[in-house]
Order: sequence, then C-alpha cells, then structure tokens
Amino acid sequence: MEKVLVTGAYGFLGRYTAKAFSEAGYHVSGIGHGKWHKYEYNLWGIEDWHESTITFEALINLNKSFDIIVHCGGSGSVAFSYQNPYEDFQKSVQSTLALLEYIRLQGRPCHFIYPSSPAVQGDLGDKQIKENDPSNPVSPYGFHKKAAEELCFSYNKSFGLKVSIIRYFSIYGVGLQKQLLWDACMKIKNAANEIALFGTGEETRDWLYVKDAALLILAIAINEKKSISIINGGSGIKTTVNDTIQLLIKLYNKKVAISFNQKVKAGDPRFYHADISVAKELGWEPQVGLEEGILQYVNYFKKLQND
Repeated sequence: MEKVLVTGAYGFLGRYTAKAFSEAGYHVSGIGHGKWHKYEYNLWGIEDWHESTITFEALINLNKSFDIIVHCGGSGSVAFSYQNPYEDFQKSVQSTLALLEYIRLQGRPCHFIYPSSPAVQGDLGDKQIKENDPSNPVSPYGFHKKAAEELCFSYNKSFGLKVSIIRYFSIYGVGLQKQLLWDACMKIKNAANEIALFGTGEETRDWLYVKDAALLILAIAINEKKSISIINGGSGIKTTVNDTIQLLIKLYNKKVAISFNQKVKAGDPRFYHADISVAKELGWEPQVGLEEGILQYVNYFKKLQND
C-alpha cells in the first residue's frame, strides 16, 4: 500500500484530498495545525494525524517515508499576505522548502504535488489562462507562490525530484467558511432588501468544486508521468461575480438586490478563466456543475446557520 502525506489535512482542500486518496486505497497521514479527535480525522481517511507547524524538524520527527506528499498547507489568502507578508512567506515558501529537502534526504522516490495559484501569473486580462502564459505577480501572495514554484523547479532540476504543480482557480464547496461565497451567504442571511459587495460584478471566476479539485490531485498522482509539470485546476468555464451571486440568491430562495461598490481589493484578480486541456489529458474533468455545487453549498450554509 502506497503511503501519502497530506499537509494542511485539517483544512478545506486537505480534508477532501485525504479522503480521495484513502478511498483509492492509499495509507494517508496528515500534518498541520488543527485539533481533532481520532474518530474525526479517521472519517476523512486519515490514519495518523500530527499536529505541528510544517518545519524540517517536524518532518524528521515523523520518522516515516512516503510515496506521495501533497502540500495543501500554507497560506490561501491574498488579504492575509498584505497584512502579514512575513508569516505568509513562512507558510508558503519555507514550508515548501522543508518538504522538498525532506524528500531529497529521504533517499527514495517520492512524488511532490504542490497546489499553487494563478496568482503566480498576475493580471493577464480577460482571456483563457494557459500554464505557460507569462508570470507577473501583483500581490505578496502571488510572489510567494511563485517563489515556492521556483523551489520546486530547482529541486527537480538539481536533485531529480518528481514535482507536479497545480494552479487552482476558485475552489469552493461544503466546508469552506471564508471568501466570496461565504461572505455573500452571510450578507444574504442578514439582509432585509439589499447586499453590498466589493468590485464591479463584472470580474470573472472559474469555479471548481472541492471534490473535483481533490480528484485532480489523485489523477495526477496516478497518471502523471513527467518529472516536472504545471497543471491548471479549474472548470474551464468563466462566470461573472454578478452572475455567481445572482445564482446564489436564487438558490438561497430569498429576494435580495445586489449593489457593487466599484472598488477593487489590492491584489485581487479581475479575471479568472482556466484552460484545462492539460488536466483533461490526465483522464480528469470536473463532475460537479456550478448550480449543483452552489446548491450544496447553500444547503450546507443554511444548516450550519440554522436558517
């Protein structure tokens, strides 16, 4: 049985990734922050949980070797990178370096899979983004993801490590309690007549349901033969923020108007639209459509809020 280590397995993408590997027959270990009981992490397919910051010393103390390491830990917020750039660097870059060095010293083959972001490429305009498009980050978050990717390239070229980088666009789904959909649901719940949101509403997002995101990682682990690769993780469909929120309101079944303040948060992308042809070559494609996924999310939110 192949052994997988999922960092950040307590988190949103990490949990679903652990479960996907477990259901496929892998032995899954987890490391990161988060306190939960054995029966809780077992429900997500995690056999053993190690509560720790992801450092080289913590990895050595595991006293284990792995066939696959998926680095779901680290920063996941542009806003956080502006507020705490040093800590964001530690979470994104230093943790990646620790894992790569751990694999190098492990002395046996190990596939390193790194969920990254198109923030590495910056603002490319309203176009379908390919993996080989230019890279010009516009936020600390994007620069730190780029630095982590460069470490991956370095360890592949210098030491022969097998590395796959996934640039995820807009992951959402049951369990997510931050970002646009969560904030919008909270406003809809509390609104009398209208909700106000940042931006113009014409920004686009490429939504990918979290189960599909986790299954992409699994497909890469099974089918990717290249020693170094970059793969976009998205649906391949762009949806404006306005259309997304209109759908959210419809499925919430509440009559609420929307206004946009015409302001843009620093570092936020204007347009996200993924070219997913590389991912499809690995035998993967999204299974959950946007309306189905948002309905599941609305039902989850309402149950959580007793609404």
